[in-house]
Amino acid sequence: MSNAPHAGIDPFAVTVRGLGEPHPAHAALRALGPIVRADAPAGGPAWIVTDHALAREVLAHPRIVKDPAYAPVDWDPRIAGLEPTAAAQPSLTTLDGPAHERLRRAHAPLFTARRMRGFAERITAIARESLAEVAAGGGTTDLMADFTTRYPLSVVCDVLGVPLDLVDRAIAACRGMYSGDPEEVGAAMGAFAELAAAALHDGRDGLAVELRDRVPDEITEADLHYLLFTLIYAGQLTTDPSLGFLLARVLDTDRPAGEGVAIDEFVRETLRLHSPAPFTLWRFTSDDLDLAGVRLPARSPVLVDIQGINTDPGRSIGPDLTFGAGPHYCTGAQLAQLELSALVEVLRTDYPGARLAVPFAELQQIDLGGIQGSRLTALPVTLLG
Repeated sequence: MSNAPHAGIDPFAVTVRGLGEPHPAHAALRALGPIVRADAPAGGPAWIVTDHALAREVLAHPRIVKDPAYAPVDWDPRIAGLEPTAAAQPSLTTLDGPAHERLRRAHAPLFTARRMRGFAERITAIARESLAEVAAGGGTTDLMADFTTRYPLSVVCDVLGVPLDLVDRAIAACRGMYSGDPEEVGAAMGAFAELAAAALHDGRDGLAVELRDRVPDEITEADLHYLLFTLIYAGQLTTDPSLGFLLARVLDTDRPAGEGVAIDEFVRETLRLHSPAPFTLWRFTSDDLDLAGVRLPARSPVLVDIQGINTDPGRSIGPDLTFGAGPHYCTGAQLAQLELSALVEVLRTDYPGARLAVPFAELQQIDLGGIQGSRLTALPVTLLG
């Protein structure tokens, strides 16, 4: 057994860089080997997997688990950004093994490519209405200020059955989750519970009602509200930054991207280049184990470097890791790709003169820190030429 090399760079730092400037940490981590030790934001060591084949092994490993109950005992859950343990709050993102499989079976049929295509017309209509509202204001608009949050929340609320007149409430709740004040976060969680209750109200038509009828018997009403919170919040958290990168590439008239390429393919390539999540959520070893010649003690935090692996110049052709792999592959992957594709289609059809209001080279992105992703600081555009 050998020790993993220690990263000489902080992959979790908050940084601001140009849109075309790669994050320096990912190439540096990859150069050190298939598994690298880094200093975790919540303290102590963490192990980062940089190799594609090893990543897929980790993402399916039965002894590398999602349950925060296995986190290092001295970790502050707030600093680490951990959900409640699976015992305290069951969810797709914290359960493992058979319990996860049962909950996954309840969700999976609702989010297949076929089911999502059934929402295509409604999602396209939301894209068209959302862009029309921006265009009605005339002049230059920063799409990162509101649009990239409002559009994905409108889509996920509509699909789940949350009344669209509550979208502003959903936006406020999502923004409240970024607060360092526990009371504000608590108020945001209360708002999400109200949104879930609205989706489950008698007479509502959406996937929330279908999910209620499919979840295992042990899932309580409060548990169901939390499951819907994860769908709403995750539906905004990752799609919001993805929209910024996608729109910037579409509207760069000096170097138009995607011309002559199918929209779906263009979306997938953008997601590969600008992964919505640079790392997986935290995983932990349930006991001592050997990984790629490195001995990891129990409760070791493990991450997969999605961004680094996806953009590795030597990567093999084939599926990337944008939406993960294995038992925890992203449930909402089909929905996310559909809503991104719908927006590109409407933008090209209805706003052929749309363009960036500043040179592409002046756009900047901020790495939000920890295992959070990157987001454009601003995206000024003119929709009407």
